[in-house]
Amino acid sequence: MIKTKKFASAVAFACAALASQAVLAEDISNPVAPIELTDNAGFFGRLITGNHRDDTFADQYSFSVASGSSIVADLFSYSGNPKNGLDITGFSLFNADGTLVTAGTQLETGATDQWRLTTGALSGSGYYLQVEGKVLSQAAGAYSAGVAVTPVPEPATYGMMLGGLALLGVAARRRKV
Repeated sequence: MIKTKKFASAVAFACAALASQAVLAEDISNPVAPIELTDNAGFFGRLITGNHRDDTFADQYSFSVASGSSIVADLFSYSGNPKNGLDITGFSLFNADGTLVTAGTQLETGATDQWRLTTGALSGSGYYLQVEGKVLSQAAGAYSAGVAVTPVPEPATYGMMLGGLALLGVAARRRKV
């Protein structure tokens, strides 16, 4: 009976020792942050300080556009070595209700992670860009991105263009006469 108790306590101690060595990845995501679009462009990014090795994040950046607008967004993360800094694993656009609109395309990985996201005409209202990744080392890491919005031309723009073409036609006709 004493041997059984010693064996059971040794097994429990060994399991506790093994479990204490396992460090779970922590979610270090930021709360949703707005992107300020000035002259149809905006910038965002994040610096993740040291001591976050193996932690993960899914940062969200919200914005609104007019119906029919499209966007192009480029995301970069650079470190001197592919084993340091951040590993960006996703760059996507979602509706405000959380529905995926489109996923970005990874153009480069390693010491430099580069992603691009382009859309067609959006339906307007709220959207958010989500940047997902993992911290690779104890060193600090950062990413930055730029967003360009292409607004839909106003109907008045088309009217002025047609009016200008009509005037050119009248001027050309008068010249022939």
